Amino acid sequence: MLQNQLIFNQSSVSLEIIGLPDYANEENKSQISIISQWKLMIIDKPLIEGNIDHLSSIMGAFYSYANFLINNDNAFYESKFIDIKAENYFTHNVLLKSSKPNVKPLKIKIGNSVLSDIINCFDQFNSSIKVRKVNSVVLDKHPKKGFLVFINKDKIFSILLPPLISVCSLFLISSTFIYFYNLSEANDKKELIHSK
Repeated sequence: MLQNQLIFNQSSVSLEIIGLPDYANEENKSQISIISQWKLMIIDKPLIEGNIDHLSSIMGAFYSYANFLINNDNAFYESKFIDIKAENYFTHNVLLKSSKPNVKPLKIKIGNSVLSDIINCFDQFNSSIKVRKVNSVVLDKHPKKGFLVFINKDKIFSILLPPLISVCSLFLISSTFIYFYNLSEANDKKELIHSK
């Protein structure tokens, strides 16, 4: 039985999905409903491959990590199969853990452009009508409680600081003018008293 193959490309990254249609539901022969294998190929990096569970976990990891980066959150993600951590603003360390025993974790470094290309390939895969969607559970590995989920301290500080500085500056300038105005009035009164 021949397996179908779909490839999603974006610049330096390719995602290859291999699988079969669901013949029981009389699907199109070019459809993939049962994913048997996938491969993520990044230029100048080792091949990343696995089964459907790995794909779901890795997709969820990259989506969560990208979300943390966009929201200026602590940019790291840890899970059973993959860890992603920012080295700096431009480089990200990816640690891929094998489910097979005695296989060392694979460490790779990627830049922002490669990270963007990986996310784009996953987006193409998710929007394709030729393949059954993978349930990539995007889990927040940074638990927060209550309404604090919506509060980003850095953003609040950057929003409130300029108006606060403006109000303090106005207060200081106004106080200075009032002081000198009162001082000049007092001097005028003294001159009037001496002139009488």
